[in-house]
Amino acid sequence: MSTTDTMPEKVHLVGSIALDSVEEVFRTAGRLLGRRLKRVPDGEPGGRRLWISWQYPLLRASVFLKPDPSGAVRPTNKFSLLTLADGVKPQDVHFGELGYAREARASYLDFMAARDRGELPKGIRFQVSLPTPFAVVSSVVVADALTAVEAAYEQAMIAEVAALCRHIPHQDLCIQWDLCNEMIIWDGQRTDGVPNADQPRESILGRVQRLCAGIPADVEIGVHLCYGDFAGRHFVEPQSAERMVEFANALARAIAHKLAYIHMPVPIDRTDEAFYEPLRNLKLAPGTELYLGLVHAKDGVPGTKTRVDMARRFAPAFGIATECGMARARSEELVRNLLAIHADICSNG
Repeated sequence: MSTTDTMPEKVHLVGSIALDSVEEVFRTAGRLLGRRLKRVPDGEPGGRRLWISWQYPLLRASVFLKPDPSGAVRPTNKFSLLTLADGVKPQDVHFGELGYAREARASYLDFMAARDRGELPKGIRFQVSLPTPFAVVSSVVVADALTAVEAAYEQAMIAEVAALCRHIPHQDLCIQWDLCNEMIIWDGQRTDGVPNADQPRESILGRVQRLCAGIPADVEIGVHLCYGDFAGRHFVEPQSAERMVEFANALARAIAHKLAYIHMPVPIDRTDEAFYEPLRNLKLAPGTELYLGLVHAKDGVPGTKTRVDMARRFAPAFGIATECGMARARSEELVRNLLAIHADICSNG
């Protein structure tokens, strides 16, 4: 249980931030949050604001895939589901660059410039938030082709991570895995937004183990436990923190690389003890930070303080964040308001 009565002093920015440019993200976040930030993302501008949707054209353009003849579509965005192209064998499927490392390398130049100008604090890391291959592929590929396509995409994502680690100094780099489909499957609540839900927990952990295996020890790894953010709403709401705590504990045991942090969302209406009580059972390694997604624009500073006070009864020391990224279905004005709420909460820390 937390032993402090002060407000949290650390802030985590989950990923997307709906400002006009990477430079504006660094300038604004640095000015409002400064030393409260240990890491900063580039805000995922352009097509990346829609999380994995920007990968659909890459998959659709692959010579190894074609729209499924059934005409099936993804329930949320109505993208046509894909299957193996005619004559393609599972072992044939291959992907080259996915685009994540190339985007990050460009944004890292802006990161260094902002840090050199003093807009970002010294010692801050550049955070690259990545989806898991399972989340990307299972969302747009039919079940019969999932194994083959995911295996190829996983190798491509591992290559993206290797490129990040080659081109960005390790002391500046943090890689965050966005575990959305995995979190919802682990939770056990079924939803049309997350297909292919019959995944054993061991296979979920094995996927994350493989993604982390080659990351050097001096590169930070963080985990965002996500319940989705389509049209600004979760696919399903966590009934309590219990399943997130289970998953966090399992990940901490399964991943050989020490985790720098775990992020967990908290719905706006959960100010009851029942939601937070499972946080007593969180078993993270010393030095692994906890960030709780307690910040909501609708009830601002007062509501956030209420949730902070309740979380302090059961959680170890924690920082604050929003539930998910700050881009989808959100205006620039709302984003600045959310950042200001973080700053106001921490000003009392």
